[in-house]
Amino acid sequence: MDIAKYLSEKQKSLDRHADRILDFRVFDFNYIPQKPLMREEVKPLIDAILRYQKTGIANHTLILGSRGSGKSVLARYLMQVIGRPGPINFAYANCRQHNTSFKILASLLGVRPRGCSLDELWLQYTDKHPGKIVFILDEIDLMSEKDRQKEILYLISRSSQNYMAILLSNNPKFLVTLDESTQSTLQPEIIHFKSYNALEIQKILQDRAREGLKFRPARMLREISALTVKDTNSDVRVAIKTLYRWALEPDVILKEHFEKARRDILVDVIKDLNDKNLLILRAALIQSAGYVKEIYQAYRKISVQYREEPYSYVYFYSNLSYLQSLGLIVLVSTKLGRTYTNRIQLTFAPAVLEVICRARFG
Repeated sequence: MDIAKYLSEKQKSLDRHADRILDFRVFDFNYIPQKPLMREEVKPLIDAILRYQKTGIANHTLILGSRGSGKSVLARYLMQVIGRPGPINFAYANCRQHNTSFKILASLLGVRPRGCSLDELWLQYTDKHPGKIVFILDEIDLMSEKDRQKEILYLISRSSQNYMAILLSNNPKFLVTLDESTQSTLQPEIIHFKSYNALEIQKILQDRAREGLKFRPARMLREISALTVKDTNSDVRVAIKTLYRWALEPDVILKEHFEKARRDILVDVIKDLNDKNLLILRAALIQSAGYVKEIYQAYRKISVQYREEPYSYVYFYSNLSYLQSLGLIVLVSTKLGRTYTNRIQLTFAPAVLEVICRARFG
């Protein structure tokens, strides 16, 4: 088959099956469902916002959970529901896109981040936005190391306006990265979003199918849910993308759709890592025994090679927990002689890491 023929046949297939989809927007990761899944973890966040709305006393909150556990969808849904004309307003920033305090404030103000200091930007913001503001800082753990102190958190927590902060993080050790003065004034309430179980993922897929498809593929939803829990640390984004692919191409085996969706998500996750975490994964790849201490030594050598200041062992180990929460590694306790030690196992194809490291470091 030549390229032109393949293109023609593929186009016909997609045209034929696209009629099965009622609304393509439902399968976009930015889509906010009409009724997100209600879980126990949701209640303390709602309570914190309502207390702030009533009293004006900031109730800072840190939401921890692995990727695909529903943190961002819930926060943006609450912005829609509670943020309708009322006594409080919301200010949302994704720290992947705006990765310093300066860029966050410039984005919220709608100005170019040049020509003035951080304090001047903060003064502009407080002048323009008096009253009750809830800052939602999504993927806060992706703030640049150039902003090591994460000044935006200190400014919010010390503000005379009594602003409130809701921080969303994939890193379970995020608080350790903050300086003591910020920790002491922020003192966030910590809410852990557990990974979805199979029934919860199935319910989410049922809701997406109801909104986005012209049919209800109950058996497929069960299969996708089971695969997602088993092979992706319950990342619901993989489940949604698998359903979308299968709806468009039902003649392809479901497992193939799932593996492609899983690969796409993993590539995006690895691309978003900072340089230090990429080098940790690279050290784990070349140190075949997999023991944590040996990998740390390999990581230090690689860091010197790429002129990168390595983490201390404490921060290195903290970041292993973070990488595990992303589903990129598994820490396995192993008996070595008379003691136990941890080994690191990568959960993705090494070729993916090699390509990304070449692009990043040359």
